[in-house]
Amino acid sequence: MKQKDINIKNRRATFDYAIVETFTAGLVLTGTEIKSIRTGHASLVDTFCYVTDRGEVWVKNMNIAQYFYGTYNNHEARRDRKLLLNKKEIARLMKNGKDAGFTIVPLRLFINDRGYAKLVIGLARGKKEYDKRQSIKEREDKRSLARAMQK
Repeated sequence: MKQKDINIKNRRATFDYAIVETFTAGLVLTGTEIKSIRTGHASLVDTFCYVTDRGEVWVKNMNIAQYFYGTYNNHEARRDRKLLLNKKEIARLMKNGKDAGFTIVPLRLFINDRGYAKLVIGLARGKKEYDKRQSIKEREDKRSLARAMQK
């Protein structure tokens, strides 16, 4: 698997949340963590982000499997990891993240052209049950339209 092929998505996020704004953040990782991501052993299921009082953004509950060839230096699979954003982006997240109904969810984990792991996070508003049904209906309409276009 090439580095450019690494594209780990949080499929549940777009179903459960309406994404208002997105940001691309760097990750502070150890050596075995980046090696494990490059092999594609990471998951964004049940992952969320939070902003601390010190103005730092952290991702919680992100699973990066232990590196197979790692020795005693191997990392914990579900530890909190710091995100790297500039001050303006953090300020915007702090301001909007405190509003009721908003949360910060990771959307996609990828490796950029320079070989760095990046996490796309989104400022999101939770969807109601009827919104989810609407999303399902739109998805099915899009599929049926695509099928009709192929024939």
